[in-house]
Amino acid sequence: MMSSKNRNILLNQMSQNEFDVVVVGGGITGAGIALDASSRGLKVALVEMQDFASGTSSRSTKLVHGGLRYLKQLEVKMVADVGKERAIVYENGPHVTTPEWMLLPIYKGGTFGKFSTSLGLRVYDFLAGVKKSERRSMLSKTETLKKEPLVKQENLLGGGYYVEYRTDDARLTMEVLKSAVSYGATVLNYVKANEFSYHTNRVNGIHATDLVSDTPFSIKGKYVINATGPWVDEVRKKDYSTNNKNLRLTKGVHLVFDQSVFPLKQAIYFDTPDGRMVFAIPRDGKTYVGTTDTFYNSEKATPKMTNEDREYILESIRFMFPEVNVHEEDVESSWAGIRPLIYEEGKDPSEISRKDEIWEHESGLITIAGGKLTGYRKMAEQVVDLVVSRMKLNEGIIYSASNTKNIRISGGDVNGSNGFQKYIEKIVNECKNEYLEKKTNRGINQNVWFQHSTCTLFYKYLLHIPVDYYAQLMYSIEHEMAYTPTDFFVRRTGDLYFNIEKVLLYKDQVITIMSQELNWTIDETKRYTQDLERELTDATEPINLH
Repeated sequence: MMSSKNRNILLNQMSQNEFDVVVVGGGITGAGIALDASSRGLKVALVEMQDFASGTSSRSTKLVHGGLRYLKQLEVKMVADVGKERAIVYENGPHVTTPEWMLLPIYKGGTFGKFSTSLGLRVYDFLAGVKKSERRSMLSKTETLKKEPLVKQENLLGGGYYVEYRTDDARLTMEVLKSAVSYGATVLNYVKANEFSYHTNRVNGIHATDLVSDTPFSIKGKYVINATGPWVDEVRKKDYSTNNKNLRLTKGVHLVFDQSVFPLKQAIYFDTPDGRMVFAIPRDGKTYVGTTDTFYNSEKATPKMTNEDREYILESIRFMFPEVNVHEEDVESSWAGIRPLIYEEGKDPSEISRKDEIWEHESGLITIAGGKLTGYRKMAEQVVDLVVSRMKLNEGIIYSASNTKNIRISGGDVNGSNGFQKYIEKIVNECKNEYLEKKTNRGINQNVWFQHSTCTLFYKYLLHIPVDYYAQLMYSIEHEMAYTPTDFFVRRTGDLYFNIEKVLLYKDQVITIMSQELNWTIDETKRYTQDLERELTDATEPINLH
């Protein structure tokens, strides 16, 4: 039931049933809550104002990481919690999470010294419960340069070498949502929660609008959870009860380069000229670098890179990689995301804690604020623990404890990380279709995806689109609720960020296919085409604030 062709059915289900939990927000946190609650047997509805993962959950550094720098800020509990969560996220979704060895070059006068790096990484290994094969090692200057010859040699003392986990954040969110649906959750994108409904001053649902058909409807639920990330405060204002907490938004920008101009071979975590630290990560023939960290007070739905953001990252690259001669015209693509952080008086953006908090309001509304991608599962568990404790107290209903530690997300039931490579080898050997590339980011869902290629070879010739790309598109429409070309190019494939040439080459064909499959009106076709063009512009052209 995650087909864009079934929107009317899903709308009817949402409006005609009463749910135990209504989740507002379809990012990774909301998705995690939907999975945890539905897997315990609760009846769950989830709505998202935009597309799933369209906010922070598709605009991160795309790392499931423990936050080494938080040790320096003495946030020991956070490092321990999210460090352990890394391993759980990896084992439950090895098809969307990959170990990435990270090099931390150490310089005289840098953020981390040799001793502090060695000690910090050792503590990091201990707190995060890092398995033996992935524990840190310390490198000499020669060994560091052998790992990555592009790093600056002046004042280089050596390096720390440790493991983080690279992911596709939007894909991770999508697989968690699909898992929630498999447990009975009803989810729908492009639905705006307008206001809360009440019974004797207690929240008992939401009044919403389906933005595709412009149809108002209501959803009844015993508990409503506000998991809207950067919009948390906005949603709370719709409720009569308040607290003295609020968010402070910061913006992070990443730039993408082709490896022909930035031939990085090793992921690096490095110092910037102003004493911050950023990542440079190789991925599929590209190198991406980020992130910035600045306070943000503008439009939340479409944050944009500025000239200052771009120059900051370019200058950071030149500072750490003096032989890499990158300029504005070398930036292939970019993305800007917003971090919803819990406000702390007097702190700079990089100093504000990434901790999460649960706020229970007088009206019964539950809000989850702050947090990191890595900790989404634990955050969801804590939120649902609160809901089931209230249900036990108020209604005498007892639900089981969370079991998401052991739930393989959609596509990930491949016997854990050790079994994933064997599974891929099996799939590749079984796939005899010469028209298909051997994709790996669908896991066991790959079989369904392959089915979309059969009997569709005419598209290769009629529309000049590769069959594997057509199959990917149809899978996204019929199994992942993609409704617009931006959904497909940004959040189902990531191509607008990491393969923008492919978007430019096939955007017209994708728009034609989607308009036919989803029966768009002329106005819808025009609007969705304009949305995609705007996304392409935002990814390649900065705005000038002056």
